[in-house]
Amino acid sequence: MLMTGKGPGQDATINPFQGEDCYAIIENLGEELFSVRIQKNGTIIKTIRISPKRKKKIKLLSDQELYLDGESINWARARVSYEGFIQ
Repeated sequence: MLMTGKGPGQDATINPFQGEDCYAIIENLGEELFSVRIQKNGTIIKTIRISPKRKKKIKLLSDQELYLDGESINWARARVSYEGFIQ
C-alpha cells in the first residue's frame, strides 16, 4: 500500500474503496507502538493504538480519513490494506 507523508507525525494511505464504507487492516510490523487516527472533516473520531506485532481490522466509513501516528521518535513499520464490505 502506498504511504504518503503529509508532515511530521502524519502518514496517509490511498484507499481503493474511497467513497465507500470498508475495512482498513493495519498490521504493526515493527517494535514500536503507533496509533491509527480516524478523522471526519478535520475532527478526530477515534484513536486506536496498535502494539508491536499486532493487527487490527477497523471499520472505515465513506467520509472518514485514516492516519498513522508514531508514538515515539523511533521508526515504526506498518502494513495497511483494505477490504470492501460483502454485500
